[in-house]
Amino acid sequence: MGLRNSLDRLRAGDDTSRMFGEPVHQPDGTTLVPVARVRVGVRISATPVGMFVVRDGHAEWVPAVDHTRIALFGELIGLVAATLASLAVLHRPPWPDLSRRPRSR
Repeated sequence: MGLRNSLDRLRAGDDTSRMFGEPVHQPDGTTLVPVARVRVGVRISATPVGMFVVRDGHAEWVPAVDHTRIALFGELIGLVAATLASLAVLHRPPWPDLSRRPRSR
């Protein structure tokens, strides 16, 4: 199977093996099924989303937490707060005006 054929199948949305990985069987009888989000654009990228844990006939979803996205969101909030505080200080400084102005006679 060539790269062009794989890309065409991925764009058509019928390649489900790209989204769900091969099941991994653990010695205790638990089966893990990894799940990834596949994006096709200029390049192909796969981002882990989570995994299904199948134990005793019951399936449980365990999400994969993206700590990078959470940290970037926190930095964005800090940047917006710093920008708004700077604009407020530039508009009206919190300190008194101590400049000497010449008296008009």
